[in-house]
Amino acid sequence: MQRTPIHLRLLIQKSEVRIQTSVAALAMLLIALQLAPRWAGGPTGAALPPATPLPAVVATHNPKIGVHTRLTDEADPAKIRQTLRMVRAMGAPWVTEYFPWIYIQPTDAAHFDWSHADLVVEAAAAEGLTLIARFDGTPTWARPTGSTWKYLAPDHYADFAAFVGAFATRYRGRVRYLTIWNEPNLSAEWGTRKPDPATYTELLRQAYRAAHAADPACIVLPGGLAPTLEPPSSALGLRDTDFLEGIYAAGGQASFDALAIHAYGFTAPPAAPAAPDTLNFARAELLHAVLVRHGDGAKPVLITEGGWNDNPRWALAVKPYQRIAYTLAAYDKAQRDWPWCRAVTFWAFRYPQPAYTYFDGYTFVTPDFQPKPIYDEVQRYAVTGVLP
Repeated sequence: MQRTPIHLRLLIQKSEVRIQTSVAALAMLLIALQLAPRWAGGPTGAALPPATPLPAVVATHNPKIGVHTRLTDEADPAKIRQTLRMVRAMGAPWVTEYFPWIYIQPTDAAHFDWSHADLVVEAAAAEGLTLIARFDGTPTWARPTGSTWKYLAPDHYADFAAFVGAFATRYRGRVRYLTIWNEPNLSAEWGTRKPDPATYTELLRQAYRAAHAADPACIVLPGGLAPTLEPPSSALGLRDTDFLEGIYAAGGQASFDALAIHAYGFTAPPAAPAAPDTLNFARAELLHAVLVRHGDGAKPVLITEGGWNDNPRWALAVKPYQRIAYTLAAYDKAQRDWPWCRAVTFWAFRYPQPAYTYFDGYTFVTPDFQPKPIYDEVQRYAVTGVLP
């Protein structure tokens, strides 16, 4: 039997996706025009003021699809909006974004610069996206001279908590998910100090109280834990499962509402089973099991980083076709097999500039907004709900 060449089949599939998207958009526009008021009800017949635009709707068969954007260093408002439009068009309802404390309170505890955060929050809301905020990065006024920007000492925990509370107040009802620090189980992310679950738990406790005082409906997550097998004796890091157990041992159970996980696949497919001494995507199941052991099985899990890399010069990368297949299968696995997982936001949708390292192998879109094949395939999957 004669078969259509694979490149023609891909072109046909992409055309079908675009046609379906265009038809759906046209139908929504016609409905909106039919429902829109044409004339004022008063005797003068004056036109009504324009209505506030409704948020866009993310069309997807898998509501757990998400990406971790990197808008922190994107200064152009138009590019921020374009990035989030493309996220929505890909069929991803979830976005994790980084809001550095050091950028928002750069000079002292009394002054805030919300300009960039406002742009991101408003653009995400306009596209109908659910935003997961991530916080870390210590301003110079809140750390010792010569320390790294990831160093936060206990005498400034209250300042950080106040910042989290101010963020929760400003974006109440618009940003519900608040992630306290990033990978605190790694020395590099904990100010080049040995990770300490008990000390981190006190930071989490203070930030939780401040966030819920500002917005009782917010959902506070501990910092996403890095997947690592470092033993307790290591100065570089602490195994993610051990660190989470340490939060419970320090009395942190009441100080988080959901769990953030970093689930990288490295070279293994998402179907590879979880094991204590293995790093793969399914390792998320081991962290969820820790929640269950402590009676917290009802707390949702959100994957706030993860995915696969297809850089040809990195030892832990996979082939581009494998990255596509593994990414789609992972989104599908979370939807089909993990009812406790609420979102999967893979690293990283787009960088403002090329990294010129293997990090570029994680992106879905180039800095100049050219979709990579993985973008097109995730979009096709989101529209059809069918794996290749």
